[in-house]
Amino acid sequence: MVSRLVCALLAAALMAPAMAAVSVKDDKGRTVTLAQPAQRIISLAPHLTENLFAIGAGSRIVGATSFSDYPAEARRLPQVGSYNSFDLEQIRALKPDLIVAWPSGNPARQLAQLEKLGIPLFYDDPQRLADIPGVLERLGVLAGLDAQARSAAQGLRERAATLARQHAGKKPVRVFYQVWDRPLMTINGEQVITDAMRLCGAVNVFASLPARAPTIDEEAVLAANPELIATSGDSTAKNSWLTRWERFPRMAAVANKQLYMLPPDLLSRMGPRLVDGAEALCAAVEKARQ
Repeated sequence: MVSRLVCALLAAALMAPAMAAVSVKDDKGRTVTLAQPAQRIISLAPHLTENLFAIGAGSRIVGATSFSDYPAEARRLPQVGSYNSFDLEQIRALKPDLIVAWPSGNPARQLAQLEKLGIPLFYDDPQRLADIPGVLERLGVLAGLDAQARSAAQGLRERAATLARQHAGKKPVRVFYQVWDRPLMTINGEQVITDAMRLCGAVNVFASLPARAPTIDEEAVLAANPELIATSGDSTAKNSWLTRWERFPRMAAVANKQLYMLPPDLLSRMGPRLVDGAEALCAAVEKARQ
């Protein structure tokens, strides 16, 4: 009996390293392998911080960039700079076993320097709303939190599918989404906010423009005659972005009082709250449709 117990313990000890190793592919197509699930993680963008909290890995974040303000616990994290300029020495001093980076926003030069440090980097670069659940699942593998991550990912997929089902076959609503005021800026069909519009059965009136965040003029908006105008934020300055359109009472959105200020950050961060933003947008679209 004793010899069998010893053999079992030895077998478990031999198997442990193999079982502990985790490996995934990131959004650059690189294989990221850790000898064991990450315990000390640094996040280099606010949406990455949200992703980690969403899968239950918030307590493992040892550093994050400025504006990592959701959930509330994220505000207490040590800051390592901003997403577009971070402190390499501070990052090294924190001794992370995983860095989660954003290649579309983080400076390429600094990312190259981080790679030279030999710290594993996972590159997160989702382009579509549908990409986000998969990111959560892969982060869950790297953190050894597979079950929590799969649950969070499935919840996002189900909520997005519900929106698509609720608005399928309904009358399309023409939407102008205002990103900035001076200069006047919007989004094209490649932006994730347009993905959210599609779930709502809405049409981005500037989807065909080549730039992802094109600059336009008032005449273009008047010619498009949107049925709904939306932006996001909570400041008085941004409220003025909407009131400027009241000078054009013949435009459909103004005539029917369909000018909406959506909650800040929900549609601007490539994290799990994008689905919250899509739900808020769909509610506005439904009002305009009615």
